[in-house]
Amino acid sequence: MLNYKIKIKAFDGYILNLSVIKIINYISKQNIKVIGPITLPTKKKIYTILRSPHVHKKSREQFKLFIHKRFLVVYNVKKILKPIDLPSGVKLEIKKC
Repeated sequence: MLNYKIKIKAFDGYILNLSVIKIINYISKQNIKVIGPITLPTKKKIYTILRSPHVHKKSREQFKLFIHKRFLVVYNVKKILKPIDLPSGVKLEIKKC
């Protein structure tokens, strides 16, 4: 019996939630116990760029990038999980425990 920890990341929270539902439905069809989704803290990156390359130092523009994360724990898997088709922009990390 294998146990897996699945970490899912995406830039868009809505697409991430749809992907998590798709993964849970796939796993529940195989009668496997799943704990989650557990919402992990959203990471926010802010990039500041000067608008004018020469004189106007105070004129700046900021861009924000949010990384949403979810966590699933899958218990008592008899066989290895096959890859699931997910939308672009969703990263899936699977670890055995």
